[in-house]
Amino acid sequence: MVNIMPDDWSLPEPPAAPALQPYDLRCEHLRTPLGIGTPTPRLAWRLASDRRGDAPAAHRVTVHGPGGALAWDSGWIDGQDVSADYGGAPLVSFARYDWRVEVRGGGSARSWFDTGVLHADEWRAAWIGHDPETDPPFEPPTDDREPRTPRTAHLPAPRYFRRVVDLRPATAVRIAVTARGLYELHVNGHRAGDGELTPGWTDYRRRVPYQVYDVTDLAGDGPLCVGAILADGWWSGSLGWDGRQQAQRYGRHPQLLAQIVAEHADGSRTVIGTDGRWRETAGPLRYADLLMGEWYDARLDLGGWDLPGFDDSSWAPARVADTDLSVLVPSVAEPVRVTRDLVPVEVRSHDGRTIVDLGQNIAGRVRLTVRGAAPGTRVTLRHGEALTDDGGLYTANLRSAEATDHYVAAGSAEETYEPRFTVHGFRYVEVTGHADVAVVGRAMHSDTPVAGEFSCSDAMVRQLMSNIRWSQRDNFVSVPTDCPQRDERLGWTADAQVFLPTACYNADVAAFFTNWLADLRCAQDAAGGAVPDVVPHVITERHGTPAWGDAATIVPWHLYEVYGDERVLRDSLPSMRRWVDHVERHNPGLVWRDKVGSHYGDWLQADVRTDRDVLATAYFALSADLTARAAAVLGDTEARDRYAGLRERIGEAFAREFVSPDGRITGDTQTGYLLALAHRLVPAGLVPAAVAHLVADLERRGRRLTTGFAGVALLGPVLSAHGHADLAYALLHDDRYPSWGYSIKRGATTIWERWDGWTEETGFGPVAMNSFNHYALGSVGAWLYGGVAGLGQEEGSVGFRRPRIRPLVGGALRWASAAYETPLGRLASRWELAGQGELRLSVQIPPGALATVHVPTTDPSSVRESGEPVSGVVGRTGAAVVCQVGSGRYSFTSAW
Repeated sequence: MVNIMPDDWSLPEPPAAPALQPYDLRCEHLRTPLGIGTPTPRLAWRLASDRRGDAPAAHRVTVHGPGGALAWDSGWIDGQDVSADYGGAPLVSFARYDWRVEVRGGGSARSWFDTGVLHADEWRAAWIGHDPETDPPFEPPTDDREPRTPRTAHLPAPRYFRRVVDLRPATAVRIAVTARGLYELHVNGHRAGDGELTPGWTDYRRRVPYQVYDVTDLAGDGPLCVGAILADGWWSGSLGWDGRQQAQRYGRHPQLLAQIVAEHADGSRTVIGTDGRWRETAGPLRYADLLMGEWYDARLDLGGWDLPGFDDSSWAPARVADTDLSVLVPSVAEPVRVTRDLVPVEVRSHDGRTIVDLGQNIAGRVRLTVRGAAPGTRVTLRHGEALTDDGGLYTANLRSAEATDHYVAAGSAEETYEPRFTVHGFRYVEVTGHADVAVVGRAMHSDTPVAGEFSCSDAMVRQLMSNIRWSQRDNFVSVPTDCPQRDERLGWTADAQVFLPTACYNADVAAFFTNWLADLRCAQDAAGGAVPDVVPHVITERHGTPAWGDAATIVPWHLYEVYGDERVLRDSLPSMRRWVDHVERHNPGLVWRDKVGSHYGDWLQADVRTDRDVLATAYFALSADLTARAAAVLGDTEARDRYAGLRERIGEAFAREFVSPDGRITGDTQTGYLLALAHRLVPAGLVPAAVAHLVADLERRGRRLTTGFAGVALLGPVLSAHGHADLAYALLHDDRYPSWGYSIKRGATTIWERWDGWTEETGFGPVAMNSFNHYALGSVGAWLYGGVAGLGQEEGSVGFRRPRIRPLVGGALRWASAAYETPLGRLASRWELAGQGELRLSVQIPPGALATVHVPTTDPSSVRESGEPVSGVVGRTGAAVVCQVGSGRYSFTSAW
């Protein structure tokens, strides 16, 4: 069943540009960021031009700071760079900087960034909180008892904080805020900002990010009331599959920290931080938990609590909990935001229960409207990904997560409620307690900018890409999680690294993964260099698992390749080296058998078991190779030579141990061959034989896959590279078990965690681990962009300076198209099989790039460009004419 949800996250068109025009200006990978904390931020832009062959020859960046004073003029810098590191006067904390980039012979564009706290000694705030020891015994507010389950009985009420200050007259007001827990900031009766689940999840023991808000427009002419609601969140709430066990919590009670900075006309500043003069109380939020849900009693509403004139005499003084601010770091990634509303596609009521179908599996929450409910009426919302055979809500796969919200009505004619501090993974909502209600789904995720789009003639493949994109959004919630619904939602490292290439095509994830890598480095074992299975590191002490720990090398290298920013390698190379050294130290024979951690192997493969030593050693070779490459980029020749030599020796050990004289890989599984071939571990003379064994396995199984997390992304690239694109397409179009099409035929709107999430024979898969929203098996998306549509870059190219367009015409497709925002600008292709045996290929190359275009053809003499003979031909590869072209738009035709 193909039922594609319309995708509002479409890729915007670059500006019309008769000459070179900068667009999409960013500072530290972010657009118009507040709270930049580095003294030398990187400023970057993309370029558009309608002229063929356009390339930037020089650029100039000017930055103006407070009062319009010139802070930096780079002068004209020759070259084709599309970024510049700020090199002007020292930046001032809590200040607005306007910047402009112009390109020689072209246009200019403007943007801005705001700084945060640039010097640690500028903090004037303390951590404040509530002292639960002072609470009286809980008494329900009315005779409507507040029922609690064993899992929610202990959940505390979020606290409301406020302070009124007089900053008049102020020309600008900014507030830096964070929490050990989750917060929502209010100023003079208005919510500040649109971020959700702030400050996000990091390794709070080492890093607590803060956000900066410009609240000048909310300050008004009178006193300023700053308020915040504080909840447990990841800090002290339910986390992972073991609930609230002390061993996996960061702290016992949440804490708030805020610093108000007011600027005055004479250049002076007033700085006020959180301290014991703030006041706090409980309110209508009876509890709020990421896994269990929320309870909100509207009868206890604190009307006007965030306004200056509110009477807070009954509130208690806040307790100063801590003055250690050493863990504070500026926020470096996009916040979680609500990015889309979904109206129900079906509503069914029966026996006092209403089942709402949003038509799409999402991560988020609902906005509930209740009409005509008597005071004290309790409306309960339960969330699930699927329905049982009798039409009821399926919740067995939630495990201990209750994913249930309660709203107690105040008795108004119409009331609206939306949870604040919880997130659920769901498609269906069960509503009980009141009949006259309306529900709107609210999709939430880290708001990484859209970077790519893919489409084709096959509806099932389009649905597959839609499922991949939704699963990416739903699981990029502050960190790259494994699922949004059950009691887990952890940053599994292998899941993240195998999906990263697909993620980069779909969205600009540079800031998102830069933030996550900082937590990975924090989590790496200080003594030995082992990397944990999950980041941020909680729940488990398991370290050093093959493919999981290798995220330490794979993620930074791929980010460098895609975005061309060497800083990620500078930050990560010590971590990369320590990881590879850890594996080598425990495996001097260079076959990775010892210190393998949890050794999950090719996780959730279908009906086979890939040899785990093969998988581990292949990843060992890959990590050594990437570490050598990173050292070479950074000019560390000693490290380059050491790890390049190690990689060569690991390859020799792999061949001796696992490659037979007839090219067979130990275990004889698809993933074994894919890993060995993809990472060049098969001796050159045996490659054809190894490929033949891989093909034979697929044919023997009726062209069905068996790959799990580690192998699935390699199917398309390896088969295509070795002349078997027909097999790759057969797997893409397959709708039998196991396949992507099997889930789509059964109504999937996201990627399933397991191939057997549901089957005709057994029904729902094992409830212990059966998410219907998990991106790992969606890592085929990179092949759709880079293989089917052909958008890639040449070996050794970085930041798409030398793009490669090599579309794979085949399968059941009549056309395919993709577009991608490279660091230079828009790269796009579209191929179409027209009538009379003609193929049409249209491409777009960004300014400054020299592209290699492979024009598919069955007759090289038939290839034309806009009706004329093709210029720039450099040769032929297979059934394609290869040419090199500069920036611009090109249209080719050929016989097919």
